[in-house]
Amino acid sequence: MLKGMNRREFLKVTAATGAVMTTGGAVLSLAQELQPIQLPKPQTDGGRPLMQLLRDRKSVREFSAEKLPLPVLSNLLWASFGVNRSDGRRTAPSARNWQETGIYVASEDGLYLYDAKGHILLPILKDDIRAMTGTQPFVKDAPINLVYVADYAKAGTSPMEQKDLWTACDTGFIAQNVYLYCTSEGLSTVVRGLVDKPALAKVMKLRPDHRIRRSFLHNP
Repeated sequence: MLKGMNRREFLKVTAATGAVMTTGGAVLSLAQELQPIQLPKPQTDGGRPLMQLLRDRKSVREFSAEKLPLPVLSNLLWASFGVNRSDGRRTAPSARNWQETGIYVASEDGLYLYDAKGHILLPILKDDIRAMTGTQPFVKDAPINLVYVADYAKAGTSPMEQKDLWTACDTGFIAQNVYLYCTSEGLSTVVRGLVDKPALAKVMKLRPDHRIRRSFLHNP
């Protein structure tokens, strides 16, 4: 944190995903040459009390162009569906421990996939596809859009009706984690269902057994 700044001011000034300020003050490009980005170790010993978060949790649809610092993005992704136990299980439950939900991070620098086991961002596309992640005009300017994709191949031979229901529930668990983390950190977020899913799936080069569930926005 910069000397003389309070935490809120720090988020406002340094919020970045394309060019981010690390805790040491260095500037880093998330999509530089489309290299994998090792995220900082998540900080798991902070945050506000749960009951306060539940009281204050809400959807917000107004976003600035400011960007998230890499440590904040790291904490956000870990809170959403990161590994929290030595056996590889996660911060959100999933049916039969399928762990089928992939979290794609769309920023102005490109599209990345969150690898929870390595706590790393894997580059997918160099293009800025934020405008494709929803039909509302503000989605193209929000610094981070998260796209949740259910991999039905990980659900095995379960009936399609079960896959549809259980993967949708799993997405909801993750979404609540995201809301609570954003509430704790003073970030704005909203879950959105107005998405042209076939068009987005095509640009993301998803497989036929992938299903886009929801998109999310995050910003101070």
